[in-house]
Amino acid sequence: MLETPHDTRHWFNPVPKDRQRCFSASSQQGIHITLAGQSLINFASNDYLGLRNHPQIKKAAITSIQKDGMGSGASRLISGDHPQLHQLEQELAAWKGYESCLIVGSGMLANIGLIQALADRHTHTFSDKLNHASLVDGVRLSGAKSHRFNHRNYNQLSISLQKHSAQKRIIVSDGVFSMDGDCADVTKLLSLAETHNTLLLLDDAHGIGCMGDNHRGLTSSVAGHERLIEVGTFGKAFGGYGAFILGTSELIEALKQRLRTMIYSTALPAAMPAAMLAALKLIKAGDLQEKLQQNLNLFRNQATKLNLLPSTTAIQALVMGDDSKALDASKKLRDTGFFVPAIRPPTVPEGTSRLRITLSAAHSSEHIERLTSALKELS
Repeated sequence: MLETPHDTRHWFNPVPKDRQRCFSASSQQGIHITLAGQSLINFASNDYLGLRNHPQIKKAAITSIQKDGMGSGASRLISGDHPQLHQLEQELAAWKGYESCLIVGSGMLANIGLIQALADRHTHTFSDKLNHASLVDGVRLSGAKSHRFNHRNYNQLSISLQKHSAQKRIIVSDGVFSMDGDCADVTKLLSLAETHNTLLLLDDAHGIGCMGDNHRGLTSSVAGHERLIEVGTFGKAFGGYGAFILGTSELIEALKQRLRTMIYSTALPAAMPAAMLAALKLIKAGDLQEKLQQNLNLFRNQATKLNLLPSTTAIQALVMGDDSKALDASKKLRDTGFFVPAIRPPTVPEGTSRLRITLSAAHSSEHIERLTSALKELS
């Protein structure tokens, strides 16, 4: 009989040393990141529009803190429901083209809570194999019967939908896939949802604010569809923190009663919706997205001979293969003055360790040209 450990030192199976992760204490100023006293140009941030340090956003947050204090003090259903949360929800829903919106603490909380609120053991879910961990965990925790299809293989999804009938079914997919930088075919997914009488849950965290008509994300042409539920975050293009769920009025009202990760969480402090209202105005203006697109075009043109995965987004992945090669490449770039971390299993599949390069409107042409030159030296 195996003896069960009764202290924390031996509770978990050890992670192989070459796969162990660590926190790297850092500070960021604009496009620069300081690690262990070394200032590097940061090509590993989700701050796609450079709004994290925008003076209008910081001013909005500071003004709110001076008026309302730092924390919210309670959950939204108790006394933490600041009026600016409602204002931001209304403006997001109108901009995105949905009936209603609900703000929650983070993308992880949104997806885990949302799928548990929608699904139970009688529900069938159909998920892309490269979905974000929050979607994967949401399905697992819901107790739903899970069916996974190969990445963007919608023929396989169609066959699976035909095979597995149920009263409640949900197609679950990322919009922009965070490790590869490619995009779901939202029109195709919604067509399958209509054909097979399912809901479609789409997490477009990396697309909203950067892509689509008027930069409203991948769903801009189908937003507001009664079968579509969309999740977005403030941690990417908005340069802040938090998340939101978009859908019909009936859905959002039901989630206010059932979304446990919102009901039992402290609300976002008032400074965050104040700052995100300022960010939304800048996103609507569209100037920063033009700069981001210019930087993306320059990078792709400069990197034509590199083994980049196909991507039209700010996420550009250079697959190296084994772990050691990716780690070595990341170290060489750091020695050259760039922060581009190696992404390894289990975050990505075995044999696909990579450099994950993220572009921002805050990068200069010189930053990008120097980076691509350094990347070419690696090969």
